Amino acid sequence: MYRFLFLKNKKSGCLAGNAVMNVWALLLCSGIGALAQSTAPGLKANPSVSFRATHLVGFSNTKNDCKGTLFSEGDVLRFQQSGKPVAQINIASVRSIVLGEESMQVGGVPMKMGKIAAPYGGGRVVSLFAHKKYDTLTLEYVDGNGGVHGAIFLVGKGQGELVRDELVARGVPSHSVEELATKQSSSEGAHENK
Repeated sequence: MYRFLFLKNKKSGCLAGNAVMNVWALLLCSGIGALAQSTAPGLKANPSVSFRATHLVGFSNTKNDCKGTLFSEGDVLRFQQSGKPVAQINIASVRSIVLGEESMQVGGVPMKMGKIAAPYGGGRVVSLFAHKKYDTLTLEYVDGNGGVHGAIFLVGKGQGELVRDELVARGVPSHSVEELATKQSSSEGAHENK
């Protein structure tokens, strides 16, 4: 049954030991060769990142509440609708970025009709599953004439963090919604005391 592993040669002893050593040497050499070859592409200075996004408001020459692709390429942040010209700003002109969360009901009229038709208050249960979460990405930037503008984008849950992290890595200051709410409430309190 185990004859293959324990075949003996009259002159050299055990053949299985030599065969195992040869196989290990072959695997070791091929592994070293594979490590020496790099299949990863060369790193760019500023790799492009793109996400499906909804432009709510803010970019010039772009309709409000339209879908497209938000991407950074080089030193610019661009929004592209299909078949429309690209709207872009320089990343260096972005003064701050705020990341928030949004929950929207999906399903439209059929979902609403299903909630109405569900017996015994089952529409409330349907409502629990009829919401989708999004990230809101708010940018404050300066145009070429020194005017301050803002733009708001709606991206998929978790994608806003990736865009924010990339912009923060390029030197853009970031704020959270809670941090801004705390600043606003403290400044309102200071004005009320006067």
